[in-house]
Amino acid sequence: MRVTRITPHVYKISIWIGLPISVWAVKENDGMMLVDAGIGQMGKGILKEIEQLDIGPLKRIVLTHGHPDHVGAIERIRSGRDVPVYAHPLEIPYIEGELPFPDRKKASVLVHPGLTQPLPDSEDGLSKIGGLKPFLTPGHSPGHTVFYHVEDDVLLGGDLFTSTRRGKLKRPIPLFTYNMPLAVASGSVVKYLKPEILSLCHGTDIRQPSLQYDAYAGKWGKM
Repeated sequence: MRVTRITPHVYKISIWIGLPISVWAVKENDGMMLVDAGIGQMGKGILKEIEQLDIGPLKRIVLTHGHPDHVGAIERIRSGRDVPVYAHPLEIPYIEGELPFPDRKKASVLVHPGLTQPLPDSEDGLSKIGGLKPFLTPGHSPGHTVFYHVEDDVLLGGDLFTSTRRGKLKRPIPLFTYNMPLAVASGSVVKYLKPEILSLCHGTDIRQPSLQYDAYAGKWGKM
């Protein structure tokens, strides 16, 4: 496993299995928060790495979405720990096996039913959770959500995009994206937020992604 400190509060924990798979540890005032939980075999390594980071006890897990490479290690990470798990309410029925993901014929129980709580909301949308502001970005999955660290100006993008080694925006993996035009449109969140850094689960991190979005949308929005 590789750990990269992206910003003062955000660390990226990655493994390579045919492609990079990453989660994020976010330092908070009262401990740390994990964004996504990777595949099952990452559980032991994630626990080891966050212990070595020594940025406080794990307080919560938040999910960009419910695909297996983002929730697979939840059980191992939570073993012996009463750690709450949050996701967008639109995503929870798919995570808990009530509904099949739109691109799949059968539902699968990926997280024990009743474990995942809805992200808190307010009159103007989703509320901040710790230092992160969530934004709903559907298309890759119905409740796909990205998390913006306001203080550090970094957007944790989950599978909203993938990226090349040269830091170019690419569309999310088509095989697992049920509505590509919607996913491409959701990517416009980078133009709204204009983060200094976009960090992705699959691929390299990108500086000033808003400068690439129009070209990206022009290419992938037509396919």
